[in-house]
Amino acid sequence: MKNCLGGVLIGLLLVASPCCQSAEQSKNRPAAVAGSFYPADPAQLIAFIDSALARADAPNIDGTVIGLVAPHAGYSFSGGVAAYSYAAVKGKHFKRVVIIGPTHVEPIGFTSVYDGDSYCTPLGKVEVDREFARKLAHLDPSIRLSSTGHAIHKQQSEHSLEVQLPFLQRALSGEFKIVPIVMGEQSYESSRALGLALEKLLRKDNDTLLVASSDLSHYHKYDDAGRKDRNLLNAITQNDFLTVSRNLDIGVWEACGGAPIVAVMIATQHLGGSAPRLLKYANSGDVTGDKSRVVGYAAFAIIKGRPKNDQKASALSDQDKAELLRIARASVESAVRDHKVYEPAVPATGILLQERGAFVTLREKGELRGCIGYTSPIYPLYQTVRDVAALAALRDPRFSPVRESELKDLQYEISVLSPMQHVLDTSTIKIGEHGLLIRKGSREGLLLPQVPVEQRWDRATFLQEVSLKAGFPGEAWRDEDADLFTFTATVFSDRDVSAAKR
Repeated sequence: MKNCLGGVLIGLLLVASPCCQSAEQSKNRPAAVAGSFYPADPAQLIAFIDSALARADAPNIDGTVIGLVAPHAGYSFSGGVAAYSYAAVKGKHFKRVVIIGPTHVEPIGFTSVYDGDSYCTPLGKVEVDREFARKLAHLDPSIRLSSTGHAIHKQQSEHSLEVQLPFLQRALSGEFKIVPIVMGEQSYESSRALGLALEKLLRKDNDTLLVASSDLSHYHKYDDAGRKDRNLLNAITQNDFLTVSRNLDIGVWEACGGAPIVAVMIATQHLGGSAPRLLKYANSGDVTGDKSRVVGYAAFAIIKGRPKNDQKASALSDQDKAELLRIARASVESAVRDHKVYEPAVPATGILLQERGAFVTLREKGELRGCIGYTSPIYPLYQTVRDVAALAALRDPRFSPVRESELKDLQYEISVLSPMQHVLDTSTIKIGEHGLLIRKGSREGLLLPQVPVEQRWDRATFLQEVSLKAGFPGEAWRDEDADLFTFTATVFSDRDVSAAKR
């Protein structure tokens, strides 16, 4: 299988096009994976791409596409999905395409913008926008002009950028220049730095397309891969790039080009783009029939235009709430009395099986006794509540562990979180509706939506307090390197559920 890592390369086939023959006069990157990832013969390559574009359902897109996500495996595996991305821009003209991929071959600790003159494919040379590349590399220390990550190697060469080029050459109208970028560092900070650097250069530009190159989960069974990928795809379509980055970093989800996806999401949000729209998902098992070890692929388009803020927490029934409260209480009692992890029955279906972030708050005689949560959807909701309830009882550093004699007096409150939404304008923060998370560097602080209501804070105080919660000065939310995210929560307590039963 030719997967994200390249599979078995059939030698190193360099296409003898004029651009590659002129390497002595200029710095041109030859076609390194033609003949392995995609056809080396121009006629066969054109036939494959044109047929794939014709089969891809033309997406009904009302607006200007400013960003794409496309897979980068061998065309016989992921080409059909990639075609959906490029069908969204078929016949369109862009003067520049910024292509961002991961590096699979050379381990590097920075973002490498190609310092050469062109990339080559069997369909000809694509010129690099060297002036744009130079300006981009000067905007952040983590971004450098370099050949590292782009170079040709005898055994294996990077493919994540190259495989996008023939599709662009066939789909777009007229000539365009490219800015080839590979990201060696996959952290949120690297994605943020690149995304904001691109926004600075493109804020007055309406003629550039951003492309993130990525496959999804690798080598899981078909059903397991589908579950992992669906959770990631949901977070992308909800524009929750913080959760995408976090969960990829800890391995809950998988995407070899996760950092490029997050960088494009950050850049396009600042440029007025809507949430990414999923055009197609499939995996290698859908192509080959072998569902034992599959690789996932997805196509997205990002369209100019602000999305509606439909930030909503989970729709939980009264029965769901009662069950979650029962699990929280049983988990605390098992942890305190028996020093054991409570094992609830696995719910048959429904929202309790969905991966959600949640907090459990414990009170004793009306006073806070513990509060801990998972801000990202790491586990199914019933497991998240089970875990954080026990942690709130025993591991909240502000309190001593709950004693067995206190169990009868504990009150339980659960907050089930919505996806995180990046804040561009603090005037949109609503007291009583939004919780706040601040991230600055690798540190974070969070306050639930009910906190400013209970404390009778206004918006300015809320912003100061969330900064202090993270250990920063009260005005840290204003800093250029700080990000704010809002979320909503479905909040319910054992008192609420008891009242509903009466």
